Amino acid sequence: MEIVFASTLEPDPQAWTAALRAALPEARVRLWGDGEPEGRADFAVVWAPPADLFAREPRLRALLNLGAGVDALLRLQGLPDDLPLVRLEDGGMAVQMAEYTLYHLLRESRDFGRYERQQAEGLWRPLDDIDRSAWTVGVLGAGAMGARVAQACAALEYPTAVWSRSGRSVPGAESYGGQAGLAAFLARTRVLVNALPLTDATRGILCRRTFDQLRPDALLINIARGGHLVESDLLAALDSGRLRAAALDVFEQEPLPPGHPFWADARIRITPHVAGASLMDRTVRQIADKIRALDRGDAVTGVVDRTLQY
Repeated sequence: MEIVFASTLEPDPQAWTAALRAALPEARVRLWGDGEPEGRADFAVVWAPPADLFAREPRLRALLNLGAGVDALLRLQGLPDDLPLVRLEDGGMAVQMAEYTLYHLLRESRDFGRYERQQAEGLWRPLDDIDRSAWTVGVLGAGAMGARVAQACAALEYPTAVWSRSGRSVPGAESYGGQAGLAAFLARTRVLVNALPLTDATRGILCRRTFDQLRPDALLINIARGGHLVESDLLAALDSGRLRAAALDVFEQEPLPPGHPFWADARIRITPHVAGASLMDRTVRQIADKIRALDRGDAVTGVVDRTLQY
């Protein structure tokens, strides 16, 4: 069995290759572009793979992604129609995304920003106690990431709901499904957290029509993909007061270009796509288990449905 690790973005591909070798001692694991013979790999572990991967590795039996989102993979030229794509289900990202969400939820609902301003002015002035019923959380997406986010918010007794295409249930949260349930979900939501996969159906879902259905003075947290957001609609919603603030970890163009209006807008908090990183040890263990199962001919979870695009 031969495995190739191929990435155009990973800053330390040698470390990932070494970790895969340690986890799969029975396999030959090589790094893409290291000068070793090509064309014999059975499996490719990838993160933004090179465009000529499929032409140079025609024997691939499956492609395993280092992340949960596969929208970029599905756009790759030359991707064979019959090549199974296996996404990472949770490589330690879900708990990080829950932390990210809670930070911004607590900062807004407890008004910690005001305390910071009061400190700068030397003011000792307690604010009113929090009313959690006024801070209803709605999570778009009920997969591993969305479910963990929803459960974390519910654990702090914030009224929490999830929405997904299928209406999947999440313990501790009220579940909504399909287009029929979306309006009711949005109408109860003041803190909107996006954890959806990016597909043709979800692109641009964070738009004026969505914002107008939220409770007034709402907060947007986007931890999924920049393509979900219509940027001009966000700015308009902030200007109108429909939204009070936005926490954005992902953008249509990354890095966010200098001079982009988001940089100078105090109502928008920007982070550079760090809400949930794939942790090497946990990710490699999951991938190694799936490669062994695939090599035996067994079924695995996380196989991408190309019709649904996730």
